[in-house]
Amino acid sequence: MMLAAVAALSLVAAACSDDDGGETGATGATGETSAEVTGSLNISGSSTVEPITSLVAEQFQGLNPGVTVAVDGPGTSDGFELFCNGETDISDASRQIEEEEVTACADNGIEPIEIEVGLDALTVVGHTGNPVACMNNGDLYALFGPESEGIDTWNGADSLAKQVGGNGGFPDEALTIVAPGEESGTYDSFIDLAGIEDIALEQGVPEDQAATLRTYQSSGDDNVIVDNAAGTEGGLGFVGFSFAVNAGDSVKLFQIDGGEGCVTPGPDTVTDGTYPLARSLYIYVNPNKIAENPALAPFVDYYLSDEGIASVTAVQYVALPADRLEAARAAWESASA
Repeated sequence: MMLAAVAALSLVAAACSDDDGGETGATGATGETSAEVTGSLNISGSSTVEPITSLVAEQFQGLNPGVTVAVDGPGTSDGFELFCNGETDISDASRQIEEEEVTACADNGIEPIEIEVGLDALTVVGHTGNPVACMNNGDLYALFGPESEGIDTWNGADSLAKQVGGNGGFPDEALTIVAPGEESGTYDSFIDLAGIEDIALEQGVPEDQAATLRTYQSSGDDNVIVDNAAGTEGGLGFVGFSFAVNAGDSVKLFQIDGGEGCVTPGPDTVTDGTYPLARSLYIYVNPNKIAENPALAPFVDYYLSDEGIASVTAVQYVALPADRLEAARAAWESASA
């Protein structure tokens, strides 16, 4: 799949260059409009990535009034379902596409072009009055994992936490979790990054239940998750860093100990690799629609331009290191031809 995507990208790059090696598309490396672009784009997927893409879309439409861009964020998994059915041009994703999704796309003749656009500090949030400052994977498992089903107070998770290497010492107050549901890439990322499945298997949890979280109130709206943490004394959840940091002082951002000490989520700790719950953010492009939709390639060109990619940090996510950004641009230039 990746070889096919790279080949497709190479073809796009050739189409976007003139005989003198200059760019001829609607937007150049700086995002400047050089030709009128018309059409419409349908983008769906991750609610985490949605703020980035929405800002890029707003800016792109300002430069290209003849283009309309629809962006929504039902969740990464739901977005891939639409994308692989050919219903969207671009799919926002807070995790990489999974094997079964690649197969679903292939069944419809779609070989997705993967483009990394930014980095995120997946952030565990709670009420500002919570005395807990830092949690490790054992603590997160005791609060969120499949064996925590039925635990309705924070300190009710103490015993399980200590059993699986957590610190415990949780407060004596009701536990009210609002967090992403199974349709969310953030849900999958949390299970992976917090080691939920590994701990569950070590605990003897059946394989079909190990990569799941306990029952809680799920929400596809990250602001609802933040509001629960801010307004409920025993509130707990996890969201993308943008939603956590934009909540300001209304929520507590828990430090995470991945084995080398407690680390605060933030741009510096994501960039230096010390924050344990850091992850990449992506967009996936349907290569079949590049030729048939004249707005698609110029939009992605703009997304990856200096002006477009600045949207990542503008909405409080973390910029890709320069070498990874250049790799993303090179891959798109190659594939989009």
